Amino acid sequence: MKLDYIVVGLGLAGLAFIEELIAANKSFLVYEDNSQTSSLVAGGVYNPVILKRYSPVWNVKEQLAVALPFYERLEKKFDTTFDHKFAIKKAFKSIQDQNNWFSAFDKPNVAPFLDATLDNQPYAGVIGDHSFGNVKEGGRIDTHLLVETYRNYLEENRWIRFEKFNHKDISFENDTVRYQALEASKIVFSEGFGLKENPYFNYLPLEEVKGETITIYAPGLDIDFLLKSTLFVMPIGNHLYKVGATFNHADKTSVPSTEGRDELVDKLKKVLDTPFQIVAQAAGIRPAVKDRRPMVGIHTQFKNLVVLNGLGTRGVMISPTIAKNLFHHLEVGEPLDPEIDIKRFDKK
Repeated sequence: MKLDYIVVGLGLAGLAFIEELIAANKSFLVYEDNSQTSSLVAGGVYNPVILKRYSPVWNVKEQLAVALPFYERLEKKFDTTFDHKFAIKKAFKSIQDQNNWFSAFDKPNVAPFLDATLDNQPYAGVIGDHSFGNVKEGGRIDTHLLVETYRNYLEENRWIRFEKFNHKDISFENDTVRYQALEASKIVFSEGFGLKENPYFNYLPLEEVKGETITIYAPGLDIDFLLKSTLFVMPIGNHLYKVGATFNHADKTSVPSTEGRDELVDKLKKVLDTPFQIVAQAAGIRPAVKDRRPMVGIHTQFKNLVVLNGLGTRGVMISPTIAKNLFHHLEVGEPLDPEIDIKRFDKK
């Protein structure tokens, strides 16, 4: 069986790349073994400002210009709502925190996304002694619903196999790559932290960062915005809120932990002054890179093998842009953004 592409992994990055393939009428087959869960447990929030440092998200305007229409097209395609718009409110911890907010208006890539008028309104259940700052153009993609919907779509069209991809079964012949009974022009690996087991790309400096979230039931809390403090509190309906997230560099498992739950509860008690009950907990491994840029490009020796990985915590915003750049790079020779190109890791 001859194909244009084999895609390994169906997180947000793989999904965005497959959309490029479909739009270009390329033949493909996806392998997904459900071993990587970061897209399924992610909060899915897109926030144009890094509120910890009041700095802009990398290439934020360009990313939003591609990402928001991308998700809108998917909503029309599946007649389903994935993109939930809402305000993001930063809870200030001190007057100094407020001052840092206003200092950020001197940054031209940050100021357009911040509201100069502080919100002094009290919100039941929320500790807001020093007011709130409003962030514009934020929202949440329901990543779990999106990935599950897309998996079903691929399955209906027989474009996906739910099985483990065995790298040892790869062989090369002339200008093509073979995998078992398949022959393709390219294999694109979008495996998340599973890249560590990929013998062709495991040299890349991918870091695994475990993230955990909890879902709480808080009838005394009634907010329709995402509350951002030392963690986020995100409404998901019926007095349920998703709370996260932890960053654990030591634990490499996707199993929810007592330590993660306790950390979130301790922080949450400093943000809310209303009782809550934990109703769910989830964990996943984020594929991250020290320079906080994705890892995209063609293998230096095996030109049929391609990597699309390392999106970190901002996959919702980043994936449509880098998937488009990669596809055009492979098909028409468009240069890769040097900030994401894996050539940056070549030994000098």
